[in-house]
Amino acid sequence: MTTYTARPIDPRAAKELRTTDDAGRPTAGFTDHEGGAPLRCCLRRSRPGERIAAVSYAPLRRWAAATGADPGPYDEQGPVFLHADDCPGPDTTALPFTDSPRVVRRYSAGGRILGGRLVEEAGRFQPAFAEAFADLDVALVHVRAVEYGCFLYEVRRP
Repeated sequence: MTTYTARPIDPRAAKELRTTDDAGRPTAGFTDHEGGAPLRCCLRRSRPGERIAAVSYAPLRRWAAATGADPGPYDEQGPVFLHADDCPGPDTTALPFTDSPRVVRRYSAGGRILGGRLVEEAGRFQPAFAEAFADLDVALVHVRAVEYGCFLYEVRRP
């Protein structure tokens, strides 16, 4: 069975987002006193005392710009957390944020939504990715939070 890997926000994109987010707003970092925010730059939860930023991010727009796709009305942006300063990225290949139900949303090479699936157990993510990529029209998937719909990370076709 293929092992699928979570992709954090690209370091170049994260650097841009630390200055101006995808909604055109300047980024302001803050100290996360409680910790626990899902960081999309390193795919782990923040620790108490770390400096983080909440930014507006358009993952499909950035992917489409790199591939020539036109997501049309599926081009959405939403809030994500990342470190306010440079980050070394993930330090593990384990799938992050599998401790709650998530939606695995499928996208075509043209940037259109092809469907989605609710995944409720940590051990069911890899099979959900395999199921998604069994459809040859699926180019990538987004893993999103159920409660807010926020983008968590991307998985691409191997």
